[in-house]
Amino acid sequence: MAFDLSRRTALTGFLKGSAITVGVPLLDVFLDGNGTAMAATGAAPPVRFGTWFWGLGVNPNRWFPSAAGADYELKPELAPIKDFQKKINILGNFNVLLDGAPNLPHISGGAAVRTGIALTADRGLPGESFDVTIGDRIGTRTRFRSLEVSAIGDARNSLSGRGGGNLNSSEATPAGLYTRVFGAGFQDPNSASFTPDPVTMARRSVLSAVTEQRHALDAAVGAADKQKLDQYYTAIRQLENQLDVELTKPEPLKACVVPHKVSADLPVNGEIETVMLNHQLMTDLLVMALACDQTRVFNMMFNNGASSLTRIGSTVTHHQLTHEEVLDNKLGYQPQATYFLTRIMEAWVSFVKALDSVKEGDRTLLDNTLVIAHSETEFAKFHTIDNIPIMTAGSGGGRVRTGLYVDGQGTPVSRVGLTMQQAMGVSVDRWGTKSMETNKALTEILV
Repeated sequence: MAFDLSRRTALTGFLKGSAITVGVPLLDVFLDGNGTAMAATGAAPPVRFGTWFWGLGVNPNRWFPSAAGADYELKPELAPIKDFQKKINILGNFNVLLDGAPNLPHISGGAAVRTGIALTADRGLPGESFDVTIGDRIGTRTRFRSLEVSAIGDARNSLSGRGGGNLNSSEATPAGLYTRVFGAGFQDPNSASFTPDPVTMARRSVLSAVTEQRHALDAAVGAADKQKLDQYYTAIRQLENQLDVELTKPEPLKACVVPHKVSADLPVNGEIETVMLNHQLMTDLLVMALACDQTRVFNMMFNNGASSLTRIGSTVTHHQLTHEEVLDNKLGYQPQATYFLTRIMEAWVSFVKALDSVKEGDRTLLDNTLVIAHSETEFAKFHTIDNIPIMTAGSGGGRVRTGLYVDGQGTPVSRVGLTMQQAMGVSVDRWGTKSMETNKALTEILV
């Protein structure tokens, strides 16, 4: 079959006598040279994985423990986690190795943590983020392979994607997250009745109807476009799996409680009080999305890398303060900038607490989840990307030891990403590129 390879090219087929069309991504060929047990089944509860990001790091002397091991020291800026210390690991002295690439402020660090690759251009991600790899392993039998959320209200605030500069966009409002998860297409697993959504049935049939044309399109494009199409087809396969899930009656889930609808009139801005409120609302929705098995992978962005957080009545941002506020010689830190870090740590604890409040047999949702929290810099004033602060919470269903401080002793931060993937069952023994390529997982925390 011949193709007219214009920007209008689409995959076409027939469904019950009706013509249907599925668009394809923007390809280079279109461009010029510039271009424990569940009650119903006895099966173990699912294992989940997630990330939690905050921007602008910490004051290292007031955050990192002094010695590795259990019962680690809680310095002032880490003190908020006290009630959950036994379920949280602290990871320190893991470095981003640039191999001559520039340190792009507030960008390089986060990208390196997620991909194990030194970013060379101020655009997206240089490779697949480990949450996506993990999602391909554990997230294919839920409605959503993953859910991305931005408490600061910016859909572009994301560190999740398959690479090539692409990012998975974030839900930017609590109302938007509610509608996406618990709106049309949601089936209460504890409902006695089940009626497949006819729209979902039609979408599934449309994807099936164009399958036979995929190989023909592959043969008509170059290598770069084939790579784009591979990513596109992966997304299509995931969508097919997710639609299959929506057309199957879900198993009852005792922990699943359908939340109340969230108002669309809530403010969305960078004021820390607003972000804290929206974070809590999004946390509660995300927790129920996990408990109702709508997803098993998530990415929560509290704020952005170059944090635009402000205080009510002030136009000065958190980012400005980290650079412009004078270090208090008596205190040894910047008190106004540090205020935001304190609130961020409080938000992190509220997130962990929400996961830990949901019972799943003898464990909690937190126990059956592995969350990695990290920033994009160590000390924001100097844009340092060695010793980026990292934490994990939860044991991933018993796969990870908790309550430890692990000292990386200057080894590559890619060891952390390798460990997260191995803990989640990804078959990988080496990860990262150039100086960050590693086969040394954190055996201190792997069970």
